[in-house]
Amino acid sequence: MSAKDRVALYMIREALRTGHLQPGGMLVEASSGNTGLSIAMLAREMGFSATIFISENCSEEKRSALRFYGAKLVVCPNSNGPADPESTQSAAARFAAENKEAHFTNQYFNPVNITAHFETTGPEIWGQTDGGITHFIAGIGTGGTISGVGRYLKSRNPAIRVMGVEPAHSIFKHYIQHGTLSAEKGLKPDSIEGIGRTFLPGAFDPSVVDQVFQVSAPDSMTAAQWYKNSGSGLAGFSSAAVIAALRQFYPEMGLGPDSRVVALFPDHGGRYISKLYG
Repeated sequence: MSAKDRVALYMIREALRTGHLQPGGMLVEASSGNTGLSIAMLAREMGFSATIFISENCSEEKRSALRFYGAKLVVCPNSNGPADPESTQSAAARFAAENKEAHFTNQYFNPVNITAHFETTGPEIWGQTDGGITHFIAGIGTGGTISGVGRYLKSRNPAIRVMGVEPAHSIFKHYIQHGTLSAEKGLKPDSIEGIGRTFLPGAFDPSVVDQVFQVSAPDSMTAAQWYKNSGSGLAGFSSAAVIAALRQFYPEMGLGPDSRVVALFPDHGGRYISKLYG
Protein backbone atom coordinates (compact mmCIF):
# COMPACT_ATOMS: atom_id res chain seq x y z
CA MET A 1 0.00 0.00 0.00
CA SER A 2 1.08 3.59 -0.62
CA ALA A 3 -0.03 6.96 0.71
CA LYS A 4 -0.62 7.84 -2.94
CA ASP A 5 -3.55 5.40 -3.20
CA ARG A 6 -5.94 7.88 -1.59
CA VAL A 7 -4.74 10.72 -3.84
CA ALA A 8 -5.26 8.61 -6.95
CA LEU A 9 -8.77 7.63 -5.85
CA TYR A 10 -9.73 11.24 -5.08
CA MET A 11 -8.44 12.46 -8.45
CA ILE A 12 -10.29 9.73 -10.36
CA ARG A 13 -13.54 10.33 -8.49
CA GLU A 14 -13.31 14.08 -9.11
CA ALA A 15 -12.63 13.54 -12.83
CA LEU A 16 -15.68 11.31 -13.06
CA ARG A 17 -17.81 13.78 -11.12
CA THR A 18 -16.87 16.68 -13.38
CA GLY A 19 -17.20 14.65 -16.58
CA HIS A 20 -13.54 15.00 -17.56
CA LEU A 21 -13.18 11.21 -17.41
CA GLN A 22 -15.66 8.94 -19.10
CA PRO A 23 -16.30 5.25 -18.32
CA GLY A 24 -13.73 3.12 -20.12
CA GLY A 25 -11.45 6.11 -20.68
CA MET A 26 -7.73 6.48 -20.18
CA LEU A 27 -5.95 7.87 -17.12
CA VAL A 28 -2.70 9.73 -17.77
CA GLU A 29 -0.18 10.81 -15.14
CA ALA A 30 3.40 12.02 -14.77
CA SER A 31 4.90 10.13 -11.85
CA SER A 32 8.08 8.96 -10.19
CA GLY A 33 6.18 5.70 -10.05
CA ASN A 34 4.25 5.75 -6.79
CA THR A 35 1.17 7.74 -7.86
CA GLY A 36 1.41 5.98 -11.20
CA LEU A 37 1.18 2.61 -9.47
CA SER A 38 -1.87 3.71 -7.51
CA ILE A 39 -3.55 4.96 -10.68
CA ALA A 40 -2.66 1.78 -12.57
CA MET A 41 -4.12 -0.43 -9.82
CA LEU A 42 -7.32 1.58 -9.60
CA ALA A 43 -7.61 1.81 -13.38
CA ARG A 44 -7.59 -1.96 -13.65
CA GLU A 45 -10.21 -2.27 -10.90
CA MET A 46 -12.47 0.44 -12.33
CA GLY A 47 -12.29 -0.44 -16.02
CA PHE A 48 -9.92 2.27 -17.27
CA SER A 49 -6.62 2.08 -19.09
CA ALA A 50 -3.55 3.91 -17.78
CA THR A 51 -0.59 5.58 -19.46
CA ILE A 52 2.12 6.69 -17.04
CA PHE A 53 4.96 9.04 -17.96
CA ILE A 54 8.02 8.26 -15.85
CA SER A 55 11.50 9.75 -15.74
CA GLU A 56 14.66 7.79 -16.44
CA ASN A 57 15.48 7.34 -12.73
CA CYS A 58 12.30 5.34 -11.96
CA SER A 59 13.32 2.08 -10.27
CA GLU A 60 13.07 -1.21 -12.14
CA GLU A 61 10.77 -2.58 -9.42
CA LYS A 62 8.25 0.19 -10.02
CA ARG A 63 8.47 -0.21 -13.79
CA SER A 64 7.76 -3.92 -13.48
CA ALA A 65 4.84 -3.31 -11.13
CA LEU A 66 3.35 -0.69 -13.46
CA ARG A 67 3.49 -3.14 -16.35
CA PHE A 68 2.01 -5.88 -14.16
CA TYR A 69 -1.04 -3.71 -13.53
CA GLY A 70 -1.42 -3.11 -17.25
CA ALA A 71 -0.12 0.44 -17.53
CA LYS A 72 1.61 1.67 -20.65
CA LEU A 73 4.93 3.36 -19.77
CA VAL A 74 6.49 6.33 -21.51
CA VAL A 75 10.03 7.17 -20.34
CA CYS A 76 11.06 10.84 -20.41
CA PRO A 77 14.47 12.45 -19.78
CA ASN A 78 13.38 14.33 -16.63
CA SER A 79 10.53 15.56 -14.43
CA ASN A 80 11.47 19.25 -14.50
CA GLY A 81 7.94 20.57 -14.80
CA PRO A 82 5.63 21.97 -17.47
CA ALA A 83 8.15 24.56 -18.68
CA ASP A 84 10.49 21.82 -19.96
CA PRO A 85 9.13 20.20 -23.15
CA GLU A 86 11.08 16.99 -22.41
CA SER A 87 9.66 16.56 -18.91
CA THR A 88 7.16 13.93 -17.82
CA GLN A 89 4.66 16.67 -17.00
CA SER A 90 4.87 18.30 -20.44
CA ALA A 91 4.76 14.99 -22.30
CA ALA A 92 1.77 13.76 -20.30
CA ALA A 93 -0.14 17.01 -20.90
CA ARG A 94 0.54 16.89 -24.66
CA PHE A 95 -0.48 13.26 -24.88
CA ALA A 96 -3.75 13.86 -23.04
CA ALA A 97 -4.55 16.88 -25.21
CA GLU A 98 -4.05 14.79 -28.36
CA ASN A 99 -6.20 11.85 -27.20
CA LYS A 100 -9.83 12.69 -26.54
CA GLU A 101 -10.45 9.61 -24.38
CA ALA A 102 -7.52 10.49 -22.10
CA HIS A 103 -7.67 12.45 -18.84
CA PHE A 104 -4.50 13.91 -17.30
CA THR A 105 -4.92 13.68 -13.51
CA ASN A 106 -2.01 16.15 -13.14
CA GLN A 107 -1.07 15.45 -9.53
CA TYR A 108 1.42 18.34 -9.37
CA PHE A 109 -1.26 20.95 -10.03
CA ASN A 110 -4.44 19.18 -8.94
CA PRO A 111 -5.96 20.72 -5.76
CA VAL A 112 -7.60 17.37 -4.99
CA ASN A 113 -4.08 16.13 -4.16
CA ILE A 114 -4.23 18.40 -1.10
CA THR A 115 -7.89 17.65 -0.36
CA ALA A 116 -7.26 13.90 -0.17
CA HIS A 117 -4.76 14.32 2.65
CA PHE A 118 -6.76 17.06 4.38
CA GLU A 119 -9.79 14.76 4.57
CA THR A 120 -8.01 11.46 5.31
CA THR A 121 -4.36 11.48 6.39
CA GLY A 122 -4.55 14.59 8.58
CA PRO A 123 -7.58 13.42 10.60
CA GLU A 124 -6.07 9.94 10.95
CA ILE A 125 -2.85 11.35 12.42
CA TRP A 126 -4.78 13.68 14.74
CA GLY A 127 -7.00 10.87 15.95
CA GLN A 128 -4.27 8.28 16.35
CA THR A 129 -2.22 10.67 18.50
CA ASP A 130 -5.31 11.77 20.47
CA GLY A 131 -4.53 15.31 19.36
CA GLY A 132 -1.14 15.16 21.04
CA ILE A 133 1.06 15.52 17.95
CA THR A 134 3.58 18.36 18.19
CA HIS A 135 5.66 17.83 15.03
CA PHE A 136 4.92 16.38 11.59
CA ILE A 137 7.67 15.58 9.07
CA ALA A 138 7.35 14.30 5.51
CA GLY A 139 9.14 14.40 2.17
CA ILE A 140 8.05 17.01 -0.39
CA GLY A 141 7.47 15.93 -3.98
CA THR A 142 4.21 17.24 -5.42
CA GLY A 143 3.57 19.03 -2.11
CA GLY A 144 0.15 17.46 -1.70
CA THR A 145 0.88 15.34 1.36
CA ILE A 146 2.60 17.97 3.48
CA SER A 147 0.09 20.65 2.40
CA GLY A 148 -3.04 18.61 3.09
CA VAL A 149 -1.82 17.16 6.37
CA GLY A 150 -0.33 20.50 7.40
CA ARG A 151 -3.57 22.39 6.73
CA TYR A 152 -5.58 19.94 8.77
CA LEU A 153 -3.19 19.73 11.73
CA LYS A 154 -2.78 23.51 11.95
CA SER A 155 -6.56 23.92 11.77
CA ARG A 156 -6.69 21.87 14.97
CA ASN A 157 -3.60 23.29 16.65
CA PRO A 158 -1.62 26.11 14.98
CA ALA A 159 1.36 25.40 17.24
CA ILE A 160 2.09 22.06 15.53
CA ARG A 161 5.31 22.33 13.54
CA VAL A 162 5.16 21.00 9.99
CA MET A 163 8.55 20.08 8.55
CA GLY A 164 9.50 18.98 5.05
CA VAL A 165 12.39 17.01 3.63
CA GLU A 166 13.85 17.36 0.14
CA PRO A 167 17.09 16.47 -1.68
CA ALA A 168 20.02 18.84 -1.89
CA HIS A 169 19.53 21.50 -4.62
CA SER A 170 15.73 21.18 -4.62
CA ILE A 171 13.72 24.42 -4.47
CA PHE A 172 11.38 24.12 -1.47
CA LYS A 173 13.73 25.22 1.33
CA HIS A 174 14.74 28.35 -0.56
CA TYR A 175 11.10 29.13 -1.35
CA ILE A 176 10.00 28.78 2.29
CA GLN A 177 12.83 31.05 3.43
CA HIS A 178 12.73 33.69 0.67
CA GLY A 179 9.45 33.35 -1.23
CA THR A 180 11.28 32.88 -4.53
CA LEU A 181 12.85 30.03 -6.44
CA SER A 182 16.55 29.47 -5.93
CA ALA A 183 18.87 31.73 -7.88
CA GLU A 184 21.12 28.71 -8.51
CA LYS A 185 20.55 27.77 -12.15
CA GLY A 186 21.27 24.42 -13.74
CA LEU A 187 21.66 22.48 -10.50
CA LYS A 188 19.70 19.24 -10.40
CA PRO A 189 18.36 17.94 -7.09
CA ASP A 190 20.02 14.81 -5.76
CA SER A 191 18.23 11.81 -7.20
CA ILE A 192 15.84 10.66 -4.45
CA GLU A 193 12.78 9.17 -6.10
CA GLY A 194 9.51 10.83 -5.17
CA ILE A 195 10.79 14.07 -3.66
CA GLY A 196 12.57 17.23 -4.76
CA ARG A 197 11.70 19.61 -7.59
CA THR A 198 13.17 22.28 -9.85
CA PHE A 199 9.75 24.00 -10.18
CA LEU A 200 7.02 25.00 -7.73
CA PRO A 201 4.04 22.62 -7.93
CA GLY A 202 0.55 24.07 -7.65
CA ALA A 203 -0.26 21.37 -5.07
CA PHE A 204 2.23 22.88 -2.60
CA ASP A 205 0.93 25.27 0.07
CA PRO A 206 3.95 27.00 1.63
CA SER A 207 1.81 28.75 4.26
CA VAL A 208 1.51 25.56 6.34
CA VAL A 209 5.19 24.51 6.20
CA ASP A 210 7.43 25.81 8.97
CA GLN A 211 10.78 24.33 8.03
CA VAL A 212 12.45 22.33 5.25
CA PHE A 213 15.56 20.19 5.60
CA GLN A 214 17.79 19.08 2.73
CA VAL A 215 19.54 15.71 2.67
CA SER A 216 21.81 14.03 0.15
CA ALA A 217 21.06 10.84 -1.74
CA PRO A 218 24.09 9.05 -0.19
CA ASP A 219 22.97 10.01 3.33
CA SER A 220 19.46 8.73 2.53
CA MET A 221 20.88 5.43 1.30
CA THR A 222 22.93 5.14 4.48
CA ALA A 223 19.81 5.85 6.53
CA ALA A 224 17.92 3.12 4.66
CA GLN A 225 20.62 0.59 5.57
CA TRP A 226 20.69 1.78 9.17
CA TYR A 227 16.93 1.39 9.42
CA LYS A 228 17.05 -2.10 7.93
CA ASN A 229 19.90 -3.20 10.17
CA SER A 230 18.04 -1.91 13.23
CA GLY A 231 15.35 -4.50 12.49
CA SER A 232 12.73 -1.92 11.54
CA GLY A 233 12.20 -3.15 7.97
CA LEU A 234 12.75 -1.69 4.51
CA ALA A 235 12.13 2.02 4.00
CA GLY A 236 11.40 3.52 0.60
CA PHE A 237 13.77 6.15 -0.80
CA SER A 238 11.82 9.22 0.32
CA SER A 239 11.12 7.55 3.67
CA ALA A 240 14.85 7.00 4.07
CA ALA A 241 15.37 10.70 3.35
CA VAL A 242 13.06 11.51 6.27
CA ILE A 243 15.11 9.18 8.49
CA ALA A 244 18.29 10.89 7.32
CA ALA A 245 16.85 14.31 8.17
CA LEU A 246 15.83 13.16 11.65
CA ARG A 247 19.32 11.78 12.28
CA GLN A 248 21.15 14.79 10.85
CA PHE A 249 19.00 17.74 11.96
CA TYR A 250 17.44 16.52 15.21
CA PRO A 251 18.97 19.41 17.22
CA GLU A 252 17.37 21.97 14.85
CA MET A 253 13.84 20.60 15.05
CA GLY A 254 12.89 22.11 18.39
CA LEU A 255 12.13 18.77 19.96
CA GLY A 256 11.76 18.33 23.71
CA PRO A 257 10.99 15.52 26.16
CA ASP A 258 7.24 15.99 25.65
CA SER A 259 7.32 16.20 21.86
CA ARG A 260 5.21 13.78 19.83
CA VAL A 261 6.65 13.46 16.36
CA VAL A 262 4.89 11.80 13.42
CA ALA A 263 7.12 10.95 10.44
CA LEU A 264 5.26 9.89 7.30
CA PHE A 265 6.67 7.00 5.27
CA PRO A 266 4.67 7.01 2.02
CA ASP A 267 5.66 3.58 0.75
CA HIS A 268 7.68 0.41 1.35
CA GLY A 269 11.29 -0.29 0.48
CA GLY A 270 10.30 -3.24 -1.66
CA ARG A 271 9.92 -0.79 -4.55
CA TYR A 272 13.61 0.16 -4.27
CA ILE A 273 15.47 -3.12 -3.71
CA SER A 274 17.84 -2.57 -6.64
CA LYS A 275 18.63 1.02 -5.61
CA LEU A 276 18.80 0.77 -1.82
CA TYR A 277 19.25 -2.85 -0.81
CA GLY A 278 20.69 -4.72 -3.79
